[in-house]
Amino acid sequence: MTSSLPIIDMSKAYTERNELAKKVVLGLENEGFIFIDNVAKLDYDGLFRACKWFFDKPIEFKRTVMRNFWNPENSNIYRGYFPITEGEPSRKEGFEFARDVRYDDVTVAKNNWFYEESPWPKEDGEFPFKEFLQESYEILHNTALEILKLVAIGLGIEENIFEDMFLDKPCSTFRIMHYPPWKGEPPKNAIVEDGKVVITPEHTDTNFLTLLTRFNYGGLEVKTMDGSWAEVDPRPGSLVMNIGDTFSRMMGGRLKATKHRVIDIGTDRYAVPFFFTPRYDGDVGINFMSKATGVGPEHRLERYGPWVLDVIKNQKKYFEYRVLPDIEPTA
Repeated sequence: MTSSLPIIDMSKAYTERNELAKKVVLGLENEGFIFIDNVAKLDYDGLFRACKWFFDKPIEFKRTVMRNFWNPENSNIYRGYFPITEGEPSRKEGFEFARDVRYDDVTVAKNNWFYEESPWPKEDGEFPFKEFLQESYEILHNTALEILKLVAIGLGIEENIFEDMFLDKPCSTFRIMHYPPWKGEPPKNAIVEDGKVVITPEHTDTNFLTLLTRFNYGGLEVKTMDGSWAEVDPRPGSLVMNIGDTFSRMMGGRLKATKHRVIDIGTDRYAVPFFFTPRYDGDVGINFMSKATGVGPEHRLERYGPWVLDVIKNQKKYFEYRVLPDIEPTA
């Protein structure tokens, strides 16, 4: 079974604004996943080259930017490279970075690893890895803001209402990923129905909004409203967009954080997700529409950072977060 997703053409974001806005909201109320076409200046070939440039390097090279948990010689505990964890059903390695925050910013606690400086590998002149990825980050950041404007219009609220959460020190993560196929017998917890094998188990994203570059690879499956799984067909030159628990919860579940997974396709697979995330002290409290309209159940202020830390460390218990220290609140 394959899934036919709504398609949003960003080249028409201002000429057919109201129509696209309604289409985005309808898609997020139903499928929860949407294709995003015609993102200006986004270089898909360059993103693939970035993946190959990094992941084709030997492990000794990757160790220079490996997280502290796997390489105690490094100080970075959140950003940087993470290796494949053998025995886990999630079979992937990745490199991730964020916008850097000024070292003298007194509004950020010194141990707030969301804002730690991103480590970068030494380049060999073959590919402008850091410069290219930082430029791509800004393109996707701005695209996500434009999509949120469409969502706001479709909801009938002020179109810039979400902007303040992201313009100053967003916690967004840009990640490049490599999924090697399983070699030999996969762990039992990676085998699902019909003998399929996952390389990323069933989950919802935790962040606000995800923009995924998956090149021309298959393997992505979404859970449909009847509980079955449907493959998202490859669509070259297009992003896949979905929202996470943070946004869905703010909207009282009206917009769906859809469960999805990645199936082993028997060959190496690459992907580039951009996890668009509010600033640490951004308000992600429930009943957001009451805050936006002044009508409805009382909105409760809730800061993104403390809320999401509880979710990822104590509820979802993701391995990569369980090993991270707590963050002390700022004064």
